[in-house]
Amino acid sequence: MMIENMNGLKRTHYCNDLDVCHIGQQVVVCGWAQKQRDKGTLVFIDLRDRSGIVQLAFDETTDSTILEKAKLVKSEYVLVAKGMVIQRESINPDIKTGKIEIQVTELRILSVAQTPPFPLTDKSKVNDEISLKYRYLDLRRKELQKNMYVRHLAAKVTRDYFYENGFLEIETPTLMKSTPEGARDYLVPSRIHNGKFYALPQSPQIYKQLLMIAGYDRYIQLARCFRDEDLRADRQPEFTQVDLEMSFVNQEDILEMVEGYVKRLMKEVLNQEVTLPLPRLTYQEAMNRYGSDKPDTRFGMEIMDISNLVENCGFGVFEDAIKQGGSVRAIVAKNGAKTLTRKAIDKLTEYVRGIGAKGLAYVRWAEEKPTCSFSKFISEQHLNDIVTALGCEQGDVALLVADKNKVTLPVLGALRLNVAKQLDMIPEGYNFLWITEFPFFEWDEDSSTWVAMHHPFTMPLEECLDKLESDPGAVRAQAYDLVLNGVELCSGSIRITDSQLQQKMFEILGLSKEEIEAKFGFLVDAYQYGAPPHGGAGIGFDRLVMMICQAESLRDVVAFPKVQNASELMSECPAVVAKEQLEELGIELIPEQVQSPVNQIEHTKPEQKQLESKKEPQKKLQTKKSETKKIANQKPEQKKLETKQKSVKKLVENNTKSKK
Repeated sequence: MMIENMNGLKRTHYCNDLDVCHIGQQVVVCGWAQKQRDKGTLVFIDLRDRSGIVQLAFDETTDSTILEKAKLVKSEYVLVAKGMVIQRESINPDIKTGKIEIQVTELRILSVAQTPPFPLTDKSKVNDEISLKYRYLDLRRKELQKNMYVRHLAAKVTRDYFYENGFLEIETPTLMKSTPEGARDYLVPSRIHNGKFYALPQSPQIYKQLLMIAGYDRYIQLARCFRDEDLRADRQPEFTQVDLEMSFVNQEDILEMVEGYVKRLMKEVLNQEVTLPLPRLTYQEAMNRYGSDKPDTRFGMEIMDISNLVENCGFGVFEDAIKQGGSVRAIVAKNGAKTLTRKAIDKLTEYVRGIGAKGLAYVRWAEEKPTCSFSKFISEQHLNDIVTALGCEQGDVALLVADKNKVTLPVLGALRLNVAKQLDMIPEGYNFLWITEFPFFEWDEDSSTWVAMHHPFTMPLEECLDKLESDPGAVRAQAYDLVLNGVELCSGSIRITDSQLQQKMFEILGLSKEEIEAKFGFLVDAYQYGAPPHGGAGIGFDRLVMMICQAESLRDVVAFPKVQNASELMSECPAVVAKEQLEELGIELIPEQVQSPVNQIEHTKPEQKQLESKKEPQKKLQTKKSETKKIANQKPEQKKLETKQKSVKKLVENNTKSKK
């Protein structure tokens, strides 16, 4: 088949732009053949471009050469067609162009296509590994094209809003110095400065503060950021952040600016109204009521403290927890008794044990009288008092946890979400919420020192300055997070500009002069030359788009995403590079050491591993599939040990990360 060109034809309309108002007009459209239907003397082709679909029609009046060419068209052929828009005899109400079709007078096949490895329809169920390997085909699907358009529109609204409010968009470096920001850096070796490394930015934090010192008092950037950390549904190793910083402002000014952005974005992208000001909770209020610093407040089921009620109830588990400085707290699942059976509660007990609790007590009121997991340890009067205090009624289930607050609150917070999903009680909608007054310090058990919960340049609340040395745990920061439906979208703070206060902060954090100079020297020096009061925020743009699109994963709103092991299946990166390239950089690879299944990471695909194993058997890596098989054949005791190792490793990593 001869491949043709577009000479003499130029697109006049996108497919989805055509409507009954164009009937009688000559048009030229381009795109891919979604489907071809050959009915002998009649041929229909659904032509698809990024906007949508329009039907091309060929009949007995069509030139025979054009008709025969139309019969040759297969799925995903690239076409350009010229013809007249006419009324469609059989209306298709499912598409915007369903009332019209194009009577084709000229057709050119610009490119042929092999049969795709999977159907390019939204209804098709495709294995993630296959769809990501052929991502350029997956991106042709309507659902992903819609998400990419929403992302584009959100980026446009973002820039428009901040430009209109006097912000300058300034690009900051991609190659920078490695600085402590919580996660691991992606490092880039320098060929010129042998043995030294650049880091890819985890955020433009330091540079945007320097821009404030430089006098650019309103900065904005859709910044590309990179963090070498374990992936999940709402995390990618490279991501986009709406990064902003403002001078001569206080916290209220920044919150107001971000709220205006949220209102504008939701209106222009989704036509959703957002009422301002957004509700606020302090960090402590959020933890006490919801057990989370990013609570989903679309539903109730708030945590209740019944410690005063049960401190002398006779049940040792409750009494001991309170004596050791902890508490007894509960959530009530209204009308949950039918779903939360004894068997279901047993599963919840295993769930909370897996996230740190010693156990789970319950009161289940399914019949005439409530049943209680600890009834033999307390009097009937005490049980009635608990039921009354919790507001339990017939049909309800109360779930109770007793421990130190650092266990009780987050465990009940996670349990609250688990139960709400089981009971299908989380409504649709968008619920924005500010969390303020975060603790400035948090105690690190491993090092037995106080560490900054955000970064060390965050300004404490004025009323907490006298507690910096005497009671660090009571110091609250001028830091704030924006939460949407239980997902953290934005984090920010007011910065320290007083050099003496900054020095005191470094001392409390145990940093020596040498460490300060090595990690932050150029920034500390800059603050000696006149720093205006300033603060800012970083808004997770990918997450925001994911929430707007109601997508299940960031993969659905990122054009070319990475998978869980930080590889890209399509281009097969990361990949081996030539020995000569490594020599230029002064890098020598050491042989891969034998690892246990717990520490192994899938870097390559099975076919590549098989090929590499023939060349270098000592460097062969275990695939995830074979790793799973190996673990399946292990003894239960070994499985438990390795599962525990994974949990401990993940917990340590999470505890060492600080917020931006």
